[in-house]
Amino acid sequence: MFSLTHLHPMIVHFPIALVTIGFLAELLSLFIKKDTFLPRMSFYLLIAGTLSAIAAVLAGVFFTNEMSGEAGTVRETHALFAFITLVLLVVTSIFKSLPYINGMVSNRTKIITFIFYLLAIITVSITGFLGGSLVYNYMMPL
Repeated sequence: MFSLTHLHPMIVHFPIALVTIGFLAELLSLFIKKDTFLPRMSFYLLIAGTLSAIAAVLAGVFFTNEMSGEAGTVRETHALFAFITLVLLVVTSIFKSLPYINGMVSNRTKIITFIFYLLAIITVSITGFLGGSLVYNYMMPL
C-alpha cells in the first residue's frame, strides 16, 4: 500500500543521479574544448537536479516520520546536509545560468560554477550516504 512517507525515498534518487551525471559532463567539458553539447547538458542536468532536490527536501520535511535517539541524530545531520546541498545547487544554478541570461561567459564565472558544482557533488554524496545509513543501519522503513 502506498503512503506519503514513501514519497521521499522515491524522489531522492533523481537529484543524486542528475547532479552526478551533470557534474561529470561539466568535468568532461573542461577537457573537450570543441564540444558545445557537454556544457549545455551539464546545465540542463543541473537545473533538473536542483528542481528534483527541492522536491526531495520538501518530501523529506513534510512526509517523513520523526526519529529519536541515535537515528534522530543521524536524521538531523542528513537534513542539514540536504539543506546545504540544496543551497549549493541553487547557487550553482544561478552562476551556470548567467551566460544564458547575459550572453557572456567569463573564466571567473566558470571557476566559481565548477567549485560550487564540486561542493554540491560532495554534499549530495554525504546526504545520500546518511540517508542510506538511516534505512540500512537503523532499519527505518521505506
